Amino acid sequence: MVNHWTPDDIPDQTGRTALITGGNSGIGLETAHALARHGARVILAGRSEGRLDQAAEAVRAAAPGARTDTLVLDLADLSSVRDAATRIAETETVDLLVNNAGVMNLPERRTTRDGLEMTVGTNHLGHFAFNAQVWPAVRRSAAPRVVTVSAVAARWPMGRLDDLMSEKSYRSMGAYAKSKRANIVYTLELARRTEGSPVKALVVHPGAAMTGLQRHGNGGLNRVITSIAARMLMGSAQGAAWPSLYAATSPHVRSGDFIGPAGRDQTSGAPKPARLPTGSDDPAEGRRLWAVSERLTGVPFDLDAGAASSHET
Repeated sequence: MVNHWTPDDIPDQTGRTALITGGNSGIGLETAHALARHGARVILAGRSEGRLDQAAEAVRAAAPGARTDTLVLDLADLSSVRDAATRIAETETVDLLVNNAGVMNLPERRTTRDGLEMTVGTNHLGHFAFNAQVWPAVRRSAAPRVVTVSAVAARWPMGRLDDLMSEKSYRSMGAYAKSKRANIVYTLELARRTEGSPVKALVVHPGAAMTGLQRHGNGGLNRVITSIAARMLMGSAQGAAWPSLYAATSPHVRSGDFIGPAGRDQTSGAPKPARLPTGSDDPAEGRRLWAVSERLTGVPFDLDAGAASSHET
């Protein structure tokens, strides 16, 4: 049963390559550790080459003999996204693409290098553009999976996708909720568009854990409250990685599944199917977000890219 699943149940991943954004810390690094221990080669993607090298060394220490590579990728800079994706698309086969990196709780509205609101621009649009341009490497896999990390914040009413760039008004957690709902809507649309292919597109929420995302606070009082909440309510990054790992490796998942922790209030525990935010599975909303994402990033998402060199039969 899913409720008894642990990372010890991960099948052998030998011969599979996993690319993990935000792989140098938190949930991403814990995901890399577990996949490497089960034989996968892991590519850690993040902004800092130094931190990536440290993370790769930590993975090899935790899983002696592990194969690791690093990829400098800044999701808030579409030129960095293009350069990183091109490097992978031209040379790699990616069996497992984990869209894990993110930012949250930025106290003031900021923009990316390309003028996009920073939270949605990083958490959703950066990943959308990266996925679109790295897609040939995904298509080369015989059994590819795309796992996107969302959050329970996607259920908040402030997460509606109108005013996606928060141009009318900005609330830090509202922008975060929008980005996390966009993660779900995007993944479900990807699942619909790849139906009948070997691709499995899944979305997860990790429950509640202190992972580094909470470092942006709205003042000293917020940081004190966050620290107290962490001790009382939040689990570890290791446990928070379980939904990602289950979605990435379980033979029992289906494309379009939403996976989260089974524990009280879905904050921790073994992974299981979770309740989708109301309306997030609406195909019309999926089509709208896909079109808006292509327009805002200037990157068309051609799902047939790489098909000629695919292993599909």
